[in-house]
Amino acid sequence: MGSKSSSCGVPEKKKGKLHPPATSAPVCSDLKSIKKASAAPSNLKELSDVTIANMVQTGKIKDHQLEKLLDPHRAVQVRRHAFDSKLSDLGHGGALEDLPSTPSLDYERVFGANCEIVVGYIPLPCGMIGPLTLNGETVYVPMATTEGCLVASANRGCKAISQGSGAISTVVRDGITRAPCVRMNSAREAAMLKMWIEEPDNFSALKEAFESTTNFGKLLSANPTVAGRNVYIRLRCFSGDAMGMNMVSKGSLAAIDLLRKEFPSLVLVALSGNMCTDKKAAATNWIEGRGKSVVVEATIPKDVVRSTLKTTVKAIVNTNIQKNLIGSAMAGAIGGFNAHAANMVTAVFLATGQDPAQNVESSNCITIMEETDEGDLWISCTMPSIEVGTVGGGTGLPAQSACLKAIGCKGGGKNPGDNGKQLASVVAAATMAGELSLLAALAANTLVQAHMTHNRKPASK
Repeated sequence: MGSKSSSCGVPEKKKGKLHPPATSAPVCSDLKSIKKASAAPSNLKELSDVTIANMVQTGKIKDHQLEKLLDPHRAVQVRRHAFDSKLSDLGHGGALEDLPSTPSLDYERVFGANCEIVVGYIPLPCGMIGPLTLNGETVYVPMATTEGCLVASANRGCKAISQGSGAISTVVRDGITRAPCVRMNSAREAAMLKMWIEEPDNFSALKEAFESTTNFGKLLSANPTVAGRNVYIRLRCFSGDAMGMNMVSKGSLAAIDLLRKEFPSLVLVALSGNMCTDKKAAATNWIEGRGKSVVVEATIPKDVVRSTLKTTVKAIVNTNIQKNLIGSAMAGAIGGFNAHAANMVTAVFLATGQDPAQNVESSNCITIMEETDEGDLWISCTMPSIEVGTVGGGTGLPAQSACLKAIGCKGGGKNPGDNGKQLASVVAAATMAGELSLLAALAANTLVQAHMTHNRKPASK
């Protein structure tokens, strides 16, 4: 159910249902919201889970107070009923059926695919933020995390975005990379190899060899870099709805075989020469991109900044400049011009079966905030290297597959790549929601107080 898009990644206008912004949410800057008691009936615990879920849906009970009004175990079951109703309205009914709420894991699905020498599994709590308006449609975003306050804070960001213009995202570039390191007899030979690859006819031959190994993969470019006798050939490949590392690696070997025929002295040192660059901080990903390059934006009315984010436009804009732009520059950051993009990226990655180690480059983000001529808040997050897929890897496990279904991008898209782009856009929009809320808390100087309230519990004996 991925969104249709043009070749440049601009989403077409959608006609999906829009859910109104959340009526209430526990937020880092509004600690009074935690203490407000709902007018719950005295016989609440005697009512059925479905009945209580309907009360949550109609606003008679606040979602975040279920644990106090019932108990933590029953609260989860009630909340699942409530979210299933919301997701059903978007055509994703039953998505949570395979998201376990009691201990379970199908080890048959794990064997030969996800882990070796298995001795068990680590359960992680999975929360859901939203409704979040993204490209004219409502989405709910699952987040797996053990950091208290993170989901609640991101949910506040979703509310502010949906009260405003909604998030508008564009995928400006799409291609996973692999950069084999090859070694020649001399630096001159290395330079000759570089020039050979850069000839259009020769690239066409490389493209044909590469694409002979895959049904979906398309070689988009080959950029060689010479270092003495070494040549690092950064191959960029469209990988459909897969994240694409296996696809681009297999195709890269075929390309190397072709190059050996032209340059018999060529020696493959390593299939990955670290100019890809995978799971490491690198300027090449920040500048050239890797995976999906996404830019997302929203405009938040000044009244919403005051009422929902509990700060002012001038204060949050100033905090972003001093912290995310100047502070990160003074630290010599590469791609780290943000408040906590890695928090959001990793939580969504864990929930949806992505490779969590790729949060290193996927969290590359610059957050920009400006005050508009009307005095409202404009925010954007530019993320050049989000590496996600909706098929393969951990996406086939039942719980992770359930989370993808809840988003609306499980499996392959109607057009190859549609669902992968949708997931990347969701990651970017969730990141923007997290940025909004944390920067608001910092601007209002309520961050520590909120964490002490949400994220501290006496250790169990």
